[in-house]
Amino acid sequence: MKGVILGIAPGAQIVDISHDVEAFELTEGAFVIAQAYRYFPKKTVHAIVIDPGVGSARRPILAEIAGQYFVAPDNGILSMIFSREPKKKVRHVTNEKYFLHPVSRTFHGRDVFAPVAAHLAAGVPPSRFGTVIDDYVRVNIDKPTRTGKRVWTGAVLKVDRFGNLITNLHIDEFPEIRTLHFELNAGLQQISRLASTFSEVAPGEFFVVVGSSGYLEVAANQGSAAKMLGCATGSPVELTFFAG
Repeated sequence: MKGVILGIAPGAQIVDISHDVEAFELTEGAFVIAQAYRYFPKKTVHAIVIDPGVGSARRPILAEIAGQYFVAPDNGILSMIFSREPKKKVRHVTNEKYFLHPVSRTFHGRDVFAPVAAHLAAGVPPSRFGTVIDDYVRVNIDKPTRTGKRVWTGAVLKVDRFGNLITNLHIDEFPEIRTLHFELNAGLQQISRLASTFSEVAPGEFFVVVGSSGYLEVAANQGSAAKMLGCATGSPVELTFFAG
């Protein structure tokens, strides 16, 4: 992919955001790009290739959002960005002039997404790649469900390299976790301690922390909460508040 990009746009500056997203994990990929794009400059071109449907009828798309470009499969990978940004323009990429030929059935990252991204970086206007659509795929990734009077069911968006469970429970939606008694269930563990830093708790102790992305994370000091609790990306979590 990098060779294709540099062959079309030799002046392109290539930045690897991540090659560590778990295979086929659209939820994790959606989280990673949603946390990263805001820190890149205007006119950045993001090539996102988490594509378990490669070779199928799923569409390649080009999204113009927040002054940046996103080239990706139409499989929901941009859902968190779509929900965050009210202004967006999404195109179905159909102009095969900008593909690498022949197009493989199994490597659209090299043959479709990389060359389209490179041509964008080289100055080709978005309008040349295809027409605007509004039926692009959106999935509910970052919104927990209220399942009781004071109960919300969410999910793990990502397990980081330390084994911390990044949930889709955001502090902006649950600020009362700082003042009310709560329980956050992950695996078979009920966790009721909120800490500001890892150093506040004993080694091996479970706690909840507000992560750098603003989402609540389940962690174990100097341990992998994921391994200790048997949780992975997509695992359910439940947050309960108690009155008084």
